[in-house]
Amino acid sequence: MTASNNARTHSLALAASLALIAFSLRTPITSVGPILLEATRATHLSPAGASLLTTLPSLCFGLFGPLAPMLSRRVGSERALLGLLVLLTAGTALRVLPFWQMLFLGQIAACFSIGLMNVLLPGVVKRDFPDHVALMTGLYSAAMCAGAASAAAATAPAADFVKQIFGDSNGNAWAWALALWALPVALAVLMWRSQLPPVGTQVGRSTRAVRGLLRDPLAWQVTIFMGSQSSLAYIVFGWLPTVLRMRGMSAVDAGLMLSLSVIAQAATSLLLPFLVARLPDQRGINLLSLVLTAVGLVGCFFAPLSTMWGWALLLGIAQGASFTLALTVIGLRSPDSHVAGKLSSMAQSIGYLLASSGPFIAGSLLHATGSFYSLAALCVGICAIASWFGYAAGRRGYVHAQVEAAPT
Repeated sequence: MTASNNARTHSLALAASLALIAFSLRTPITSVGPILLEATRATHLSPAGASLLTTLPSLCFGLFGPLAPMLSRRVGSERALLGLLVLLTAGTALRVLPFWQMLFLGQIAACFSIGLMNVLLPGVVKRDFPDHVALMTGLYSAAMCAGAASAAAATAPAADFVKQIFGDSNGNAWAWALALWALPVALAVLMWRSQLPPVGTQVGRSTRAVRGLLRDPLAWQVTIFMGSQSSLAYIVFGWLPTVLRMRGMSAVDAGLMLSLSVIAQAATSLLLPFLVARLPDQRGINLLSLVLTAVGLVGCFFAPLSTMWGWALLLGIAQGASFTLALTVIGLRSPDSHVAGKLSSMAQSIGYLLASSGPFIAGSLLHATGSFYSLAALCVGICAIASWFGYAAGRRGYVHAQVEAAPT
């Protein structure tokens, strides 16, 4: 086999491994929404506790994401990802214990792992696929959406299956359904192990420090674009099934609507890079994606249930575009992989901290008012903010940062 064939085979294996990792990065999150009512009843969670549970993903992403560059420098990106995958497996499996303490502990462990991997992956893509950033970002975004859709669609039926086969006298089938999503993560652990460099090599380690991003306006525009569109995503993941159930849908049908929306996100993530590559910049498409997100959300809240599949599709197409674009601009606004890794850390740590307020406020509004109008107003307001910063982050150019030798 020639050297070029070896390189192509390695690249394909690496791409497949990254896609499998990405598949597992949203399953612990979207699996909760369809059975949230059962989980809160079984664990006696208060409305504030339920709101906090839906806030944990973006809160953990923001708090723990900044640790990723330091971990990468110490052990390398490949070994950092492997350790985090093992922790994600354990955290997801821990949710099999039907107590609110274990539900929160497992969710925190899972979201800690995901938060760091969110930051590491754009840098790995920029380093290993420098000429195909948009395409590879679309691939792992699509895989992430596929995992999210699978968890949204299958968790409630899995709980029903557990009830039918094993009985559910204690009302704990929901916990087994949540723990089910540890299986694809365990498979990702096995596959990623083959990508590890030999012990003692420096492959994947960052030897450069990046300074000045916090003073750069474009870096802040990318960050707020990431955070605001993420806030909308986690409002949808955490509360859309509950809203639909409050409107009269069954748990299974509400989960299927969320799944349909996320499947549309996956399709958009795969197709969008081919469009982005032909555009002079991303300003117009960033703005359009957020306008359509607002329209889709309002439709899901108020349109007749018989038309919900159409609104779910529109919402998924729009949110798939905004999520993929937010990830893509991290790479496109970075001159090299070192800056991409640091900008990814800034955008996803500060951005997710900003985003964490969205699901909590949404849940609090829903429980306090019982009305979808306040929730719709919140979402439209966030869409307006995301549109402004997405337009600014979409212009051509690079962030201004200094790359220096990292201290040893």
